[in-house]
Amino acid sequence: MTDLPDIHGLCPPQFAAVKDAFAANFVEAPEGLNERGARFTVCIGGEVAVDLWAGWADAAQTVPYGETTLTPVFSAGKTVMSLLIATCVERGLLDYERPVANYWPAFGQAGKEAVTVGQMMSHQAGLPGFDTPEDPAIWFDREAALARLCAQAPMWPPGTASGYSPIVIGYLAGELFRLVDGRTMGTALREDFAGPLGMDLWIGLPESEHGRAAQMRKPGKAADLGPADAIKTAAFLDRGSAPGRDSAEWRMIEIPSANLHGNARDLARIMGVFANGGMLEGRTVLSPATLAAATRSRIHGQDRVLPFVMGWAAGLTRNETIEIFGPDPEAVGHCGWGGSCAFADAAAGVSASYVMTRQSHHLIGDPRAQRLIGALYEGI
Repeated sequence: MTDLPDIHGLCPPQFAAVKDAFAANFVEAPEGLNERGARFTVCIGGEVAVDLWAGWADAAQTVPYGETTLTPVFSAGKTVMSLLIATCVERGLLDYERPVANYWPAFGQAGKEAVTVGQMMSHQAGLPGFDTPEDPAIWFDREAALARLCAQAPMWPPGTASGYSPIVIGYLAGELFRLVDGRTMGTALREDFAGPLGMDLWIGLPESEHGRAAQMRKPGKAADLGPADAIKTAAFLDRGSAPGRDSAEWRMIEIPSANLHGNARDLARIMGVFANGGMLEGRTVLSPATLAAATRSRIHGQDRVLPFVMGWAAGLTRNETIEIFGPDPEAVGHCGWGGSCAFADAAAGVSASYVMTRQSHHLIGDPRAQRLIGALYEGI
């Protein structure tokens, strides 16, 4: 049995079960996935109600996992990517129902001219990855990657099914944002949210901050995607389906879908926009109309990449079929490679995030996160 490390942070008696669950994940986690370093934060009504962290930030267990530790959250960062696109809709720069090609003509090649912003954001564009093998180095050449994707034909008829895009959607959403806003997503996150509100969230981590980044322990086995086919290979299985991870270069480039670095506290805080009627700590970020458009169901059915029946909003996973973000089917969020997650439950006014350094093979619903979320709702 692993020794229980000191647990730091905030947890009122109402949520004692959460602290117990957090401690249990270090010494007797489901499936033997004992934590090495982790943090779990809950906001209720926009206020931090629970914020716990413990463990080690490095493999040698010499650097404590602390309040300022940054953790790569991989696809859980798609929550922030989705919010940034929603802010463009709020300002009239984008419309979810208009074709992407209206804003980005080059995207409209090879049968994609009618793909709407909402369809692209809900993984219906038929672009889960590159349809023929590519060298992973292409991801570090943004213009080359975008040119390749613009020229590529959809791998299924757009609008007929979802097919989760782990990496590509970040390049597409990031470029669409840049074209209409004039800034990269990383710059906008820093200028509009992180700087003014004191949030330690980064899309593109400056080299000066790399020393705060936790070391990740990769999963002990591969995720189960079900029978392989060309679509799943493009998304996950081809050698060039993702860039290399954990290098300094990877940390510094902007991949809004896959390499956000941050902490659970500030992910939970920023998800408060979706939990509290478009408000964030006294500031209106999204109107009711934009919030509804960002979070409504855009497609529901068997995903072409993930082995699940999925409900997708505009970049967010809807809870209606997967039931991993509490009891409300209208809750929205996203899971990240290895187990991290961030979600918002508007019915309860709850936003929360879980981040960790020991990764599991679960595609969604990591059992450690599920233990914590279950304990949370016992106290609400």
